[in-house]
Amino acid sequence: MKKPIALMLGLSAVPLMAFSQSASADVYKSGGGALYAGLNYSFINIESDGDDVDVGTLSAKVGGLVTPFFGLEARGGFGVDDDRTGGVDYSLDNFFGGYATLNLANESPATPYVIFGVTRVEVEAESFLGTTTEDESDFSYGAGVNVELSPEVSGNVEYMRYYDKNGSTVDGLGLGVTFYF
Repeated sequence: MKKPIALMLGLSAVPLMAFSQSASADVYKSGGGALYAGLNYSFINIESDGDDVDVGTLSAKVGGLVTPFFGLEARGGFGVDDDRTGGVDYSLDNFFGGYATLNLANESPATPYVIFGVTRVEVEAESFLGTTTEDESDFSYGAGVNVELSPEVSGNVEYMRYYDKNGSTVDGLGLGVTFYF
């Protein structure tokens, strides 16, 4: 009598396991595929030697989700808006980096994440005395949220600390769109 009950319970568990596997695959809602590319506009704040300026950058990113919870991506961008203070024009000429993301995949259309990696930034200061360029790399980190607009498109907002060395910081608040393949 015990064998038929155990066999029935075992056979009834097979469809439940299959259902749970398909349900867990559907949990991740932000993005339709594992590969993605996107564009961001970032409001960048540069603080250095007592100067505090706000510039704008446009950047592109490409990446892939290794799992719904972990991704790798590369980014590159350039300055599109400069700022002037004390007779000096500041700009973030360009930046690029490699990053890892930890995503809080869930059933909602919003997927929060943290991001960390290394960024190389090139900041330029120009005055009547000449032009000075600083080209440095540093550990970068941030946090953001992707919001699904459709299965293949999401919007995002993100804060990022790109650089923090020798009394200088480069922070950014970015708005963007990401396309999944």
